[in-house]
Amino acid sequence: MEISQLYSIFEQYPSVQTDSRKVQPGDIFFALKGDNFNGNAFAMEAIETGAACAVIDEDIDTEDHRLIKTNDVLETLQQLAKYHREQFDIPFIGITGSNGKTTTKELVHAVLNSHFITYTTTGNLNNHIGIPLTLLKIGFDAEMSVVEMGANHQHEIESYCKYAQPTHGIITNCGKAHLEGFGGIEGVRKGKGELFDHLREHGGTVFAFDDYDYLHDMAKGIGNIHWYGTEKGEITGSVLKSEPFLSVHVNGVSFTTLDTHLVGDYNLPNVLCAILVGKHFGVADEQIKTALENYVPGNSRSQFVQRGTNKIILDAYNANPSSMKAAVENFAKQPGENKMLFLGGMMELGTESIDEHEKLVQLIQQFPWDKVVLVGGDFKKIKHSFEYFDNSGDAANWFKSSGIENAYILLKGSRSMQMEKMIQ
Repeated sequence: MEISQLYSIFEQYPSVQTDSRKVQPGDIFFALKGDNFNGNAFAMEAIETGAACAVIDEDIDTEDHRLIKTNDVLETLQQLAKYHREQFDIPFIGITGSNGKTTTKELVHAVLNSHFITYTTTGNLNNHIGIPLTLLKIGFDAEMSVVEMGANHQHEIESYCKYAQPTHGIITNCGKAHLEGFGGIEGVRKGKGELFDHLREHGGTVFAFDDYDYLHDMAKGIGNIHWYGTEKGEITGSVLKSEPFLSVHVNGVSFTTLDTHLVGDYNLPNVLCAILVGKHFGVADEQIKTALENYVPGNSRSQFVQRGTNKIILDAYNANPSSMKAAVENFAKQPGENKMLFLGGMMELGTESIDEHEKLVQLIQQFPWDKVVLVGGDFKKIKHSFEYFDNSGDAANWFKSSGIENAYILLKGSRSMQMEKMIQ
């Protein structure tokens, strides 16, 4: 079946599902395969549940006309997303980076959606499956789209650009994340820079943080660049306070102060970026201010939560050496007594993992904490004098029995560590 023919079916049934357990009547089920699952085995179950059709790539012993056989289900999903993307002549903003890309995506969406009908990535659907699903959820009433692109190896962003086709782009930063796949910090810059490569080739527009010299190098040859920064740029700003929430001073708009619900001064570039994007697309200053001040982070990303008498910065969605360093240093500057660190191991660092965990321990030792708890990962392989647990479940049991009260806690770790379990 040609993609144009499948798209005609999609126009009648514009809802795509890849999990047979979540199929609703009228969905198109894509029978994806992975290391531990094969969606083809559940295609008929999806049909019986009410799916309009099921896209498969293996023979199934039935002649049901609702089964659509292709050579590769994942490739078909991506081609369908590309075909759908090509029906739109609106700005598509691609966002990637080592840290802050999801927060920046949420802030940019909040600003643009205050004025335009704006579709964006849901949750963390930012990979080779999630991005096509994001594109296919864009309704024909869309005036803007914001697409988050995650990556852990080179040529990944390049592949996403082929079907997302961004017209605008943001690289939040290039830090020590996914070093195992990228092969070092230069590999990170090359991989993330594939977004700028696409925009350079297609005459796109870039929004970039002036303070990072490497972004100047990465953006060379791009004609349309809009800068934001702490000293230079169309929008500039500085931190007024960051405890418990970030407040910033802003230049370049009619308002001079902005009070957010974000935790940490490391969120300053993300806020300035959202302001600049809003200004670029003509969103009124007051709408920008209101949208950013009303945004409340969720999903364990820089959340400020209260558990009894304990105040907690919950930042347990992800962690790498760059974000850990920023979070620890920011927390160390915050006023407060009885300050504690609960940190989970950092993943996907390859041969640099033990060295990076040692550097983090050395950083921690520079400050006078009341308690430090380390969980899992390569913390187990290095020498330190702190409390250690193999997993967050054991750490949670310790925390519940510890009787800790009136503490100020930073809780952070890689997603696989599930550090949020400590306070659930």
